[in-house]
Amino acid sequence: MIRGRTLIVYLLACFVILSGCVESPQTGQTTEFSTAEQGEQTDAIESETERERPTTSETPTSQTQVEPTVVTTPQRTPTPTQQTTIVSTTVVTTTRIVTTTTPRPTTTTARTTAVTTTTRTPTPTPTPTPAPTTVAPSGPNEGTEWTVTITRVIDGDTVEARFPNGEIDTLRLLGVDTPETTYSQVNPSEYEGIPDTVAGRDHLFEWGERAEAFAVRELDGKTVRIAVDPQADRRGYYGRLLVYVYVDGDNFNKELLTQGYARFYDSSFSKRTEFRAAEEDARENEVGLWDVSDIPTPTPTPTESNTDDVDLPPLPADGDYDCGHFDTHEQAQTVLENDPSDPHRLDADNDGIACESLQ
Repeated sequence: MIRGRTLIVYLLACFVILSGCVESPQTGQTTEFSTAEQGEQTDAIESETERERPTTSETPTSQTQVEPTVVTTPQRTPTPTQQTTIVSTTVVTTTRIVTTTTPRPTTTTARTTAVTTTTRTPTPTPTPTPAPTTVAPSGPNEGTEWTVTITRVIDGDTVEARFPNGEIDTLRLLGVDTPETTYSQVNPSEYEGIPDTVAGRDHLFEWGERAEAFAVRELDGKTVRIAVDPQADRRGYYGRLLVYVYVDGDNFNKELLTQGYARFYDSSFSKRTEFRAAEEDARENEVGLWDVSDIPTPTPTPTESNTDDVDLPPLPADGDYDCGHFDTHEQAQTVLENDPSDPHRLDADNDGIACESLQ
């Protein structure tokens, strides 16, 4: 549509130019429009064009240029009777078509949005209870403290125990020594104040059996706590685990000393001072095996015997014969007959015959 209008404007311009070229009736010359008049006509055409052109909204501004129009007035050949000067005038008309874009006013509507903020009170997350760590049951070679079950009492200071892993090991109570329960192994010289005699040996042997009975009563079949001492050897000479035994929180080792069932066994361990004091207190108060007031002193009754004809071996240093000291049965029988109370226990079955193995 714009092209059509442009063509119309173009044709009108040509018409105006051609119509402006008229002859003067007096001079016979061609009248030329002045440049000013031509400019006014051009502006009038532009104004008319702009009035006819509709206003376009929301269309990008564009300019359409029309190529310059060159109008050439043909020359006339003068007649002989008239001298006519024809001036060829070239008029360049530039038509500008301006499209004005009128911006549509933009209306901004402000919306107020009400935002409701809800504050939530966080629910306390319960702290998960950690699952108990499973620790593999330990045996006597791992750790320093255990809860064990006493399975057997060997004597007053030696027991067997079952460890958490099921292993059974022998325990030697640290820092104490109860009398032996094997008569031939009883040694009075190890116990201060006990006479090194048969009576003294008998006394210790009896207290060895009492100490074993006490251990059975307090420990056998029970679950107790045991611990090694970091200052002591872990195991003794015979490979037994050296430990303290605790019954209901009380140190059973020390209890043996306090009640006179054992002597203090000196070695390297942390409770040496405490244990030594416990033994000294029991000995001063003649508690347990330290009570020697009832140890009889045997007086041999001389009997008629043909000892002059029998060569007896010398009395051992500990004052006690056994059957191994004699070379013949006659020697052993002579000693038995010299003291029928049999302080040397040569007549084991009390049939009046000494050392029957030598017959």
